[in-house]
Amino acid sequence: MTRPPTAAQRRLIEAADPVTGRLRGTENQLAALVKRGLAFRHPRPPHDHFLTPAGHRTRDAVPEAPARPAPGTGVFEARVGGEEEPPESGPARRREVHGAWQGLLELRRMTNPDGVADRPCGWERTHLVRAAALALEAAGHRPAGGDADGYRVRATPQPEAVAVHAPDAGTLAACAATLERAGWQAGEYTEPRTRARYLLASPRRA
Repeated sequence: MTRPPTAAQRRLIEAADPVTGRLRGTENQLAALVKRGLAFRHPRPPHDHFLTPAGHRTRDAVPEAPARPAPGTGVFEARVGGEEEPPESGPARRREVHGAWQGLLELRRMTNPDGVADRPCGWERTHLVRAAALALEAAGHRPAGGDADGYRVRATPQPEAVAVHAPDAGTLAACAATLERAGWQAGEYTEPRTRARYLLASPRRA
């Protein structure tokens, strides 16, 4: 049975980039994570270290992980729509979103078995709402919040599926097209009680 990571290793894992899993630490610390199968060293310069899928699962399973900082404190969170305290929009936010999306594409290339970037990776399958929201925000869709109406991404009881709500049919269709380009499958459904249309989206496997 594999021994659990030490307290110092847990701190490194918890401090990894929330999207790409990029790690920071000494060579000895990073080598120890690699040995445990929780990290890997990228073969291309600058040879940074990243969490493996097992490393991501370890971080998500940490029972006493600190709460995520509030918006604006340095930890990137994709807009899911309807946040009480949304981050400020503007050029800085657009740069941050673009960087997170590029980081996710690189994570796909590094962790998908065939090295493709047009299909969701393991991290996205374990962070469905955040992954779908990042794809939408990176493509320029407006999230709901404040006085603005826009998309809302929500979890569903179904495995590997999120619900995407939009204020009108045109916006819903545009969100579906964006998700399909990002490697998701998206279909429109009708909510039985309200008759509202919504998307049910899941990461494509092939």
